[in-house]
Amino acid sequence: MIVVAIIGLLAAIAIPNFVKARNTAQANACVSNMKQIAGAIDLFAVESNKADGDPVTANDVKNYIKGNEVPKCPAGNKDYVLGGTVSANPSVTCVNAATSPQHKIGS
Repeated sequence: MIVVAIIGLLAAIAIPNFVKARNTAQANACVSNMKQIAGAIDLFAVESNKADGDPVTANDVKNYIKGNEVPKCPAGNKDYVLGGTVSANPSVTCVNAATSPQHKIGS
């Protein structure tokens, strides 16, 4: 009986930490994906002679990403939102940006 109580106590402590670690790993993977997409936008702009303000879509940049597919956010499998135009700092955001931990580049 005591052994079962100890195992229950350890599980009660460990499970929230596992959930937190998974959420943090998903947020880190999301930020990495957004950086990869931003780099792909830069490559697309340079190779296609695009100027700041020229339109860019996910279809334009998928050829510059390994596997020719734009990744999705690992937390919910949702698409990223591109800024819509080429710029010095490409805009890529995640629909999960407000969740904790944040899915934001540079924060």
